[in-house]
Amino acid sequence: MLPDTIKERIRDAYQTLVEQRDLKPRWGQRQMIAEVANALGDPDLPQPIAIVEAGTGTGKTIAYTIAALPVASARDKTLVIATATVALQEQLIYRDLPDILNHSGLNFQVSLAKGRGRYVCLQKIDNHLAGAIVPALIPLYPDEVADLAIEEATPVMESMVEAMAGNSWDGDLDRWPGAIEDSIRRMVTTDAVQCSGRRCSFVQQCPFFKAREGLQEADVVVANHNLVLADLKFGGGVILPPPEDCIFIFDEGHQLAGKCLDQFTLLSRSPSTRQALRETAQWLVVQQDPLSEFIGQAGLLEELQEVLADLTQLNDDVAAWGEGYLEQHADQSDEYRFPQGVIPEALREHSGALVNVWRRQLDLAQRLEVALENRREEAEIQLRDTVDAWLGSVQAMVARAEGQLELWHSYKSAELPDLEEPWARWLKAASRNGEGVVFMASPVLARDLLHEHLWSRAAGVVMTSATLSALGSFDRLRSMTGLPSDALYKRVESPFDAQQGVFAIPELQSDPGDSEAHTEEIITLLPGLITKDAGVLMLFSSRRQMEAVVTGVSGTLDHEILVQDSLSKSRLLERHRENIDEGRRSLIMGLASFAEGIDLPGAYCDHVVIAKLPFSVPDNPREAAHAELLEALGRNAFMEISVPDAALRLVQASGRLLRTEEDCGRITLLDRRLLTRRYGRAILDSLPRYRFDLPQTG
Repeated sequence: MLPDTIKERIRDAYQTLVEQRDLKPRWGQRQMIAEVANALGDPDLPQPIAIVEAGTGTGKTIAYTIAALPVASARDKTLVIATATVALQEQLIYRDLPDILNHSGLNFQVSLAKGRGRYVCLQKIDNHLAGAIVPALIPLYPDEVADLAIEEATPVMESMVEAMAGNSWDGDLDRWPGAIEDSIRRMVTTDAVQCSGRRCSFVQQCPFFKAREGLQEADVVVANHNLVLADLKFGGGVILPPPEDCIFIFDEGHQLAGKCLDQFTLLSRSPSTRQALRETAQWLVVQQDPLSEFIGQAGLLEELQEVLADLTQLNDDVAAWGEGYLEQHADQSDEYRFPQGVIPEALREHSGALVNVWRRQLDLAQRLEVALENRREEAEIQLRDTVDAWLGSVQAMVARAEGQLELWHSYKSAELPDLEEPWARWLKAASRNGEGVVFMASPVLARDLLHEHLWSRAAGVVMTSATLSALGSFDRLRSMTGLPSDALYKRVESPFDAQQGVFAIPELQSDPGDSEAHTEEIITLLPGLITKDAGVLMLFSSRRQMEAVVTGVSGTLDHEILVQDSLSKSRLLERHRENIDEGRRSLIMGLASFAEGIDLPGAYCDHVVIAKLPFSVPDNPREAAHAELLEALGRNAFMEISVPDAALRLVQASGRLLRTEEDCGRITLLDRRLLTRRYGRAILDSLPRYRFDLPQTG
C-alpha cells in the first residue's frame, strides 16, 4: 500500500496546481494519478509496472509527473520521462515541466538527455581548424558521409567556437541558431566509439560531458525512447543512471516495441564495409612506423593488414553472391526476406568464413587497443593527443568487428527455423542502381529484449498512450512487449464526449480489395461528402490511391487540397490553419503519419475521412516474419495481428476529430468491410462511443 506521507504529498501537489492554474479537475486525470502512484509506490509489489491507456484530453503529463515524482523522491530514484520524439522532449523541457514546477509546490531539477551526436566535439573541430589529418575518426559507414570541402565547413566551425567562447551557445546542435548541413554535422560530432572520454584534452569544456554532469543532479531526466533503449542495450548507466536507480515513464508507449527492435537490428552494408576496410588499411600504412615504434609490435600491425585484405576479399565475395541472389529473387522493392529466417547453405558458408576472419580482426584490434592503453600513460604530454587519436581509430575497428560478428554469426547459425526465438533475416539493395547489398537481421518480437533489459531491472515503469489496447484488450500489447501479466493495466476514458462525433459509413458499391473501383468511387463521392465542412483531414493507407484521388478531385472541390510531402509537415499544417482562419475551406490528404500526433481543434478539423480500414501491408520483413511464425504455429495471423492493429489505427485516426471538450464533427469511413466481414463487429465495438450512422445491411 502507498505510504500516507506520499499520498498527502501527491494530493497537495495536485490541489495546488489546479488552484494556481485555475484548472478544472478531471476525473480521468485523478484516476490516472491514483493508479500510477499506487503501482509505483507500493513496496509489496514485486514489479512496479503500470500500463495506462489515457484518452485524449486526460492530461497525461500532469498525471504521471504529479504521481511519480513524489514516489521517485521518496525512493531516491531518478524519474526518466521518455517521449517518442525530440520535439516532444523539448515541449516537456520548455513548457510542461516548468509549468508543473512553478504551480504545484513540488521542488525538482530537470535535465535533458541527448546522445553525443547532438553535441559538437571540440576535439574534432580543433583538428579540422588546425588542418590536421585525423586518423582516429574513420566513420563506421563512410559511404553515408557526404563530401564537403573543409573550406566550406570552416566558417561554420569558427562561428561555433566563437559562440561557445562568448557563452552565447552551449554546443547543443539543436540550439544552434542556423541550419546545419548534414555533412557539417557529421564533421563536428562524434559517437561513443570514437569519443576518447575523460582522456580528451577538451573534456572540461565538452558540451556532452557538461550535459551528463547535469544528469547526476537531476530529479527528472527527459529523454526519448531511442536514447533510453540505446542506453539499456549497452547495459544501462552509460548515459542515464542505471535502470535499477530509475523510474521510467514511456509516453506514446505504443511505439516502444518497434523502437526496441530497431535498436537491436543487425546489418552489414557491403559498399560501406569495403570502404571502411580500405580506409583502415590505408591508415595502418600511414601510421605503421610511428605506431610500431610506440608499441614495439610491428608483427601485430602486419598481421592486421593481412586480415584486412582477407576481409576485403570475403566482403566482395558475399556482396557478389547477394547481388546475384537479389536479381533472381527480389520483388519490385529490391528486397528479399528469407522464409522463416533460414539462410541458404551457400550464404551460411560465406557467413562462416566471415565469422572466422572478423573474429581474428577483433582479436588483433583488441590487442592493439590494450597495447596503446598500456603505453599511453608513459607517453610524453605532447604525444597524448596522437595516442588518443590512435585509440579512437582502433576502437572504431573493434566496434565494427563486433557488429559484423554479431550479424554474420546470426546468418551462419540460421540453418533451421527457430519458433522459440524467431528472427527475421533479409537482403536489400544498397543503392538504386543495384550495386552493393545490405544484409539485415532482427528479432521478430521485442518481448524477451524488454524483459531482459527493462521489466526485470527498472525500479519502476509507467507506459502510457491514448492507444495501448486493441479490440478492448491489452493482449496484443503483452504479446509484443513481454509485459508481465501481474502489472497494472488500466483504461482511463477521455473527458471529451464521444457522442459529439458521428461515425458514418456511406452506402458503397465497391470493395477496397478492388483498388481501381474503390478509388473511382471515392473520387465520385468525395465532393458531396465534405461540402459543409471547413477543415477536413483525409487519411489513406496507400500513397498510390492518395495521388489518384488528388488527381481525380482536382477542380471539383471548394477546398484547397494540401497533400502530404508537398510541403514540410509543419508548413502544411500552418497553411491549413491560415486557410480556416481566413474563411477558406481546406482539405489535408495524408498517410499513416498524419493519423497520430496531429492536433487540429475546432474548425481546423470538423471532418475526418478515412479511405479504408488501416490494415498494414505485411511488407515490413519483421511483420511478415511474425505473421509467418504464427501460421507455422497453427494460428491465424490475420486475426491476431492484422485485425487488432487495424482496430488500434482506426481509433488513432478517428481520434483526430475530438481534440477539445467543445469539438464536434464527423468521421467517415469509406470501407464497407466493417459491416460485411466477421471481424467488423469487434472493430466497431472497440471504437469510442460515437453516434453511429451506418447503412442497413442485408
